[in-house]
Amino acid sequence: MHLRSDSFRPYDVLDARLALGEHDPESHVRLAGNRNPHLAWSNAPEGTRSFALLVVDVDVPSTGDSVNQEGVTVPLDLPRVDFFHWVIVDLPAELREIPEGSHASGVIPRGKDAGSTPHGGVHGLNDYTGWFAGDAEMAGDYYGYDGPCPPWNDERVHGYHFVIYALDVPTLGLSGRFTGAEALAAMEGHVLASARLVGLYAIRPGTLQRS
Repeated sequence: MHLRSDSFRPYDVLDARLALGEHDPESHVRLAGNRNPHLAWSNAPEGTRSFALLVVDVDVPSTGDSVNQEGVTVPLDLPRVDFFHWVIVDLPAELREIPEGSHASGVIPRGKDAGSTPHGGVHGLNDYTGWFAGDAEMAGDYYGYDGPCPPWNDERVHGYHFVIYALDVPTLGLSGRFTGAEALAAMEGHVLASARLVGLYAIRPGTLQRS
């Protein structure tokens, strides 16, 4: 399989229009465009009966002690964990493309509603559900795509892995408040092929430059 995007090149720096947060010279971070990127895939294997799509940041700090704190940075060598930004299962077997902005455009406080996606399939929860849980203005269930917003003081450039999975079943039987980890568990033994596309993003000034 092959996965590509008209919104960014492999290992390119993602534009802020695709991110939930961007650098602000006064407050460190502000809300950004939060548009889902264009994605298109090809060469799905024979027997494909549905697709699943996961987007995960593999560079999230494993502890929050120094995250977004004045006067310190999140160390480059701090152990990292996964953070799911987009979880979709049961996408139709005939689907081959998702246009930019068709699933998300702008930040929705308290999260987007659950339900089917604009192209069929079922959205799961992304990990902003837990991240904003203690925020009175933002707490809620976050379904669908919500883009990058790494710590504004992180020394590390974050890698965002967009992965499409071809599955041998028409449905994984998931519904309601399911997570990326639960989607991966349900896919076990059903993946015929997959393809991956990686984008980069950081908010801390000087951490990266657009190519």
